[in-house]
Amino acid sequence: MCTFMESSEHKKMNVESNSDSNASSDLPSNQPESADILQSTDQSENLTGGHQPPEQADETQHIENDPVVSVSAIGERQAAEDVLDEESVFYNYSDYVSQPSCSENSQLPSDLLSLYYSFGYDCKKRHNLHLMDEETVMFAAGNLLQILNLRTKEQKYLRTTSGGGIGAIAVHPSRCYLAVAENGEMPNINVFEYPSMKLFKILRGGTQRAYASVDFSPDGTLLASVGANPDYMLTVWRWKKEVTMLRYKAFSQDVFNVSFSPENSGHLTTSGSGHIRFWTMARTFTGLKLQGELGRFGLTEISDIEGYVELPDGKVLSGSESGNMLLWEGGLIKVEITRKGNKTCHQGAIMQFVMDEGELITVGEDGNIRVWDFETIDQADTTDDSVKFELEPMRELRVGSTAVLQSMVKSLNPDTPTIWYAQDARGGIWKVDLAISLTSKEPEQLFFYHAGSVTSCDVSPVTHLLATTGVDGSVRVYDYAGKTSICNSRYNAGGTSLIWLPKSVDSQGSTFVAGFEDGVVRVLGLVKQSRRDAALHQADSSELVLRQVFKPHKERVTCMALDSHAKLMATAGADGTVFFFGVGEEFSPIGFISTPALASHMSWSPANFPRNTLLISFSDGQVLEVEAPDDSSHDSAKTYQISGLKTRQYKFKSVKSKIQREEEMKRKAEEKAKKLKEKEEERRKRKAQGIKEDEEDEEEDMIEVEEEKEQPLYYPEEPSPILQGFYSKTPDRFWLTLDGYDTGYLYQCSFQDEEASLDRDTLGEPNMAVLLESLDSIAVRCIGFSESEPHLVMGLGNGAVRLQTLADNAKDFGDLGPQWTINMHDNCYGQVNKVTLSYDRGFLISVGCDGNIFIYKCREEGVIEKALSMTRIPSAKKYVDSKKIDDIDDPNFYRLICLYYLCFNQLQIKVFLLSLIEG
Repeated sequence: MCTFMESSEHKKMNVESNSDSNASSDLPSNQPESADILQSTDQSENLTGGHQPPEQADETQHIENDPVVSVSAIGERQAAEDVLDEESVFYNYSDYVSQPSCSENSQLPSDLLSLYYSFGYDCKKRHNLHLMDEETVMFAAGNLLQILNLRTKEQKYLRTTSGGGIGAIAVHPSRCYLAVAENGEMPNINVFEYPSMKLFKILRGGTQRAYASVDFSPDGTLLASVGANPDYMLTVWRWKKEVTMLRYKAFSQDVFNVSFSPENSGHLTTSGSGHIRFWTMARTFTGLKLQGELGRFGLTEISDIEGYVELPDGKVLSGSESGNMLLWEGGLIKVEITRKGNKTCHQGAIMQFVMDEGELITVGEDGNIRVWDFETIDQADTTDDSVKFELEPMRELRVGSTAVLQSMVKSLNPDTPTIWYAQDARGGIWKVDLAISLTSKEPEQLFFYHAGSVTSCDVSPVTHLLATTGVDGSVRVYDYAGKTSICNSRYNAGGTSLIWLPKSVDSQGSTFVAGFEDGVVRVLGLVKQSRRDAALHQADSSELVLRQVFKPHKERVTCMALDSHAKLMATAGADGTVFFFGVGEEFSPIGFISTPALASHMSWSPANFPRNTLLISFSDGQVLEVEAPDDSSHDSAKTYQISGLKTRQYKFKSVKSKIQREEEMKRKAEEKAKKLKEKEEERRKRKAQGIKEDEEDEEEDMIEVEEEKEQPLYYPEEPSPILQGFYSKTPDRFWLTLDGYDTGYLYQCSFQDEEASLDRDTLGEPNMAVLLESLDSIAVRCIGFSESEPHLVMGLGNGAVRLQTLADNAKDFGDLGPQWTINMHDNCYGQVNKVTLSYDRGFLISVGCDGNIFIYKCREEGVIEKALSMTRIPSAKKYVDSKKIDDIDDPNFYRLICLYYLCFNQLQIKVFLLSLIEG
């Protein structure tokens, strides 16, 4: 059994506190100037210092009493107050940082898992790239603020205090502070000092659930924040005083951005779903107020507004979904700017506007950066009934061939004033030169990531290598012990599932299988490049080679499973079929069966079971058990459809309402018994005192003893989808995890004979429902386990990773012990798609819908050193001389196209083409 930790080795910094050592850490303390930065990839250091924040002022207290008569004077007064901050006090970060949750009295240590490395980037998150100095960028990564050195590629991390994820980040104009707006229940905005990363200020009560955007004022004295659903609250803060200055609801739908005007003091703009709004901090007879004017689209089609910029004269230039620019004045669209020939300014939304040294720059999700004549736009007008104004960009730059730009930040190096760093929603960070010069370099992609959800992963059976696939169609291989990316390939359709083949199939451990959205399955091999190729591609010393490809499904591959003997593989498709393949030196098609619904998960029976069967779980609550097909008894020359396989079916029936009713009745019974016992004791005392009992008391007791009516049971209208099903340690029984209403339990079920069932009301009900602590409405998306390990690892729907121990001498997965849970991926949209342990149980890996890939190391000493010494790229010499295989790129190919190659003496190659035509 291995044990795990939460975050890298923690060191507390020495703090000279001016308060009593036993007092609360919220008391003021002077922070040493030499505090190092938080948690790095090699070690972590908790930040210290601390003070109790002032009482949160209410919304009107400081507004009505504020003697300031002009908005610009606010900054002057704040600047005077800031002089007092020269000897600043700081919060003790270690007292606020979110910690793992454990079962009560479990005695499980808080450092079971420690974050070792991150290979992901939430590249689709708005404005998720921030430059702090010449070579340091920051971005949100689930429940971490990730700090990346562009030159050394070193990573450091800062955990959230709420454990609810990060909504938005803003950098102070001085680059001395950054604001991290978190998500969760009544989340805070934490302001950190840079580069020490000491926790400087905490802003409380700005929103209910999550922040959508934050921005510092140009002079750095104020901070604006806007909340997400359900309140969408716009708040202006005096952040160094930790008080709200103004509050107002920004809109009734999603708000994407908030920003101060760079030129006009007291002006703000918000934009989002179908709207843009212009705000003024104005003095009224009741005090300082926020006055908002909603932009009116008029004859122009209503559009979501992503990017915008306020011009020096107060007009606002925004983008639109169509790709054109809208010039706003007085709350109305003055002109809609297009290119000549009715071409749009960008193809798709304009994500960002930048005013830089008198030039207007637009950043589009079409991958183009365009520079426009600012004067012409500022003075644009129309003379006819049309509001459109034609204009061509002065110059433009295409970033890559497929980039989807989200935002960009300018280099802080004075020697490279034309360099920008761009966030690419296709999975990258780019270095872009906007200089007008013949010597300017082409855009360079500095970092490569999955774009969007990472759907599946698996680890090598012989070394510390990890393969992943995602919705972006890429397959990537990492040396997770060495913290490096090995190689990648990209395909036309998104990846859905992945299996790394065991040593019994490939002794070199170099082969894995990936399923895709277009129904294609690819067998890929990891091989070292030849010396000549490696010299040409020094960044990658290995490559992925296509060894076999087939298309068993018309629609996406939903899941795959390899049997415990590694002799059969099953693939399930959204077309309602499960296809079986024989596994050997190549995959040979056996045939398929039709299924009653969409298969969500498949697992084979353990090797010690008397029969080899496949357990198929479905999204409508059904389970089907299918006997393994015998290749020798099925003639595929006529048809690939298999008939005659023994099957058993099961339909899950919800028992959650019944369990909750029984628990409530038990609670009431215990409460009633306690009351009766107390009354009986009271009667005894009264009787001993010779006091006669009243008839009314007896009648009241009779009423209380009467049985309460049972509440009706609830059954969901739509069956809860099964997320994962796997066999119990006892034959004929299996375990299920479900989504929807029936979350919160691990259900043990068994196949039932519907005709022989004596009680029709209980048909389909599980044999056992095991409560999963604190997961009443949180789905267990995936479970990883080993027959030899006394624990389960779970990936949860809220982005958390759980280590669920089993009870001592547990005979099955229902005997649960204490649990240990840590929030890692984004809590709103970062559901964990896969968790897996390394081959030596020294690491744990989780991948999620937020694009993050987290590597955790176990607590045992010497794990990293041992892993680094053992990691190697598998040798695969017998494939080196093979002829290149033609891939399947056409989505209209026959339902089954199977290309596979046999190598004889590494020279002769035979090619087989098998096809199954529908009908």
